[in-house]
Amino acid sequence: MSAPIRFRVNGRDVETTAPPMTRLLDVLREHLRLTGTKYGCGEGECGACTVHVDGRAAMSCLVPVAQVEDADVLTVEGLEAAGFGGLQRAFLEHGGAQCGICTPGMLLAAAQHLADGGATDDASLREALAGNICRCTGYSGILAAVRAAASGRR
Repeated sequence: MSAPIRFRVNGRDVETTAPPMTRLLDVLREHLRLTGTKYGCGEGECGACTVHVDGRAAMSCLVPVAQVEDADVLTVEGLEAAGFGGLQRAFLEHGGAQCGICTPGMLLAAAQHLADGGATDDASLREALAGNICRCTGYSGILAAVRAAASGRR
């Protein structure tokens, strides 16, 4: 049975109707046409679907849409307006994005780490990004991008 669900996405109030156990990922992509959030594994293992819910990183493939009622959701489309445009530019400048499947999740995980004031040494960054799998970059460009963005934010 479908029910109306109200929440905010990238600072904008939205309302959609869906069965309460529908994945947030599917509502974002199919109902709201925010396709930047990627489907990867559907099991919370790859990180491609990472978004922020009330300021905390979450795998949207594991979040029933009913859990975001009245919540603030940030997707990759809203990163620049949320103050993370420098992080996105750093990914481009340092080769942190290649095929693009992991990029939205990497950006959201990195944004969480930077917002929390996390350290930018390799070990700290690898731990912060551990739930996100990249098959293309070898991670060095991603780490360089996050370090560059962090130096510009501090």
